[in-house]
Amino acid sequence: MSSNVQSIVEKYGNNANRLMDILHDIHSEKGFVSNGEMKEIALLLNISKVDVEQTLTFYHFFSENPRGKYTIYLNNSLVAEMMGREEVAKTFEKATGTKFGTVSDDGLFGLYDTSCIGMNDQEPAAIINGIVFPRVTTYRVKELIRSFRQGHTVEDMINSYGGGQNQSELVQAMVTNNLNRRGAVIFSDYTPGEGLEKLKSLKPQDIIEEVKNSNIRGRGGAGFPTGLKWDFCSKAEGDERFVLCNADEGEPGTFKDRVILTERPSLMFEGMIIAGYAINAKLGLLYLREEYYYLKKHLEFVLSDFRQKGWLGNNILGIEGFNYDIRIQFGAGAYVCGEESALIESCEGKRGEPRNRPPFPVQVGYLNQQTIINNVESLSSVTKIIANGADWFKSMGTKESSGTKLLSISGDLKYPGTFEVEWGITINEMLEMAGATDVKAVQVGGPSGRLIGPNEFHRTICYEDLPTGGAMIVIGEGRSILDVVMNFMDFFIEESCGSCAPCRYLTVILRNKMKKIIDGKGVASDLDEIVHWGKQMKIANRCGLGQSAANPILTSIENFRHEYEAKIEKGKDFDTEFDLNSAIIESARAVGRFPEA
Repeated sequence: MSSNVQSIVEKYGNNANRLMDILHDIHSEKGFVSNGEMKEIALLLNISKVDVEQTLTFYHFFSENPRGKYTIYLNNSLVAEMMGREEVAKTFEKATGTKFGTVSDDGLFGLYDTSCIGMNDQEPAAIINGIVFPRVTTYRVKELIRSFRQGHTVEDMINSYGGGQNQSELVQAMVTNNLNRRGAVIFSDYTPGEGLEKLKSLKPQDIIEEVKNSNIRGRGGAGFPTGLKWDFCSKAEGDERFVLCNADEGEPGTFKDRVILTERPSLMFEGMIIAGYAINAKLGLLYLREEYYYLKKHLEFVLSDFRQKGWLGNNILGIEGFNYDIRIQFGAGAYVCGEESALIESCEGKRGEPRNRPPFPVQVGYLNQQTIINNVESLSSVTKIIANGADWFKSMGTKESSGTKLLSISGDLKYPGTFEVEWGITINEMLEMAGATDVKAVQVGGPSGRLIGPNEFHRTICYEDLPTGGAMIVIGEGRSILDVVMNFMDFFIEESCGSCAPCRYLTVILRNKMKKIIDGKGVASDLDEIVHWGKQMKIANRCGLGQSAANPILTSIENFRHEYEAKIEKGKDFDTEFDLNSAIIESARAVGRFPEA
């Protein structure tokens, strides 16, 4: 038995629910978790080795084999491709002498594709041994690989710090905030503790009523009323309640929470404390994506400061019996964990597979107890609501969409970054604000949202008209819509948990049908089949990822059908029937047999 593995497992109380933390600790020391170590973990936790292995192999940033002394993950999201990723990737391969998905013969370099890492405002971006390298150029690639071969560390290659807290001693990241517009809620003037002080004179139900009266809806995209969720949880029968903050913003094109986590973490943590008081919880978990690991020391410092001030711990703010703490739970690279039940599974040390619902998390959530899950922006807004009142919050936005909204705007525009706006602005106003011209399309809400053309740019960003979790990808006139859709479909195929057959198979079938059309081999009936299959996805899958995976195709055909039709040669049809003999001819020749005539 390895003393190192044993000490790490004991650090987490030999608790199988902390498996993610155990794997993270072992992985950070050596870059992978071996088969032998998996056996040891299983023995110490009194679980099957299969339970350990299926968790380890589910997540993108975990590995059971060495991935190189310098492990390089290059973002392959749409915006990265738009900003020149292909040439950067080719340069990485040439400089390291290895291909993506492999480790160089000398064991120095491992090259890997990775989905959006929350840096779409500064692409192409890469993560090397946990350090984010934004705006990577071909020159920078050559410089990095040359220096690594000379023995320099990854830390040695940090050549600048971004603004704000990115340049603090606890972060020291090359990431820039690109906070291009401050609004009246999240990024307005704020003194830490403002919201918490109000708790002394309010009962838990008073908090819930104030949040309900504010009409705030979840900022993640679904838009469920926050106060109503808290009310349901507070009234559900159970012994223990939990608050989970979803900081796993994996939707390509989304990076707004990154800016809050960097510049306003106190606002978010206060929101988690207010939520804990409202539902009588004892513990809050911040589920943070692995891509933001560079913020760990910064966030832990804020939590430590809160404990010293008496804002976390026992009898918080002098309120008898209000005992509550917060810990950070890291994910390990899985977009599906942004879905609340998959997030819970991950927090419990399992594969991030969505649960069947009902029951909902407010009834049966983390550790099968009552749980509320809100995202970073929602909880940050709650702090301001309690500090300033529901009426103040409702004075902004629209009737059904109160307050402000953070937009992550990237792509073909002059000012990529985060903008805090009141709900109710139009797409045209948004484009003007961000300096976008000659726009062919806007992907609203990331790949799972809606691809719109200029005929819809007059529409209003709000729950009544055009809802969004915040991701806005601007696509210029020179871009191919079909290339955009192919990137999104590859993303959904990669990120599917594989639990539901339609999500597992239909995404691949749809992608292949798309490729057939792009290659000029499509027929008119292909479009009808794509639409039919895409609609089945919406009803046949159990979670939001699977239900929305066909959205890029469906909305692009709805608004840009002419680009598909232009690839289909008019007046010429193709025989699309399956020919068995043709299909097996190569394999038959390989074994010296030929199909019957």
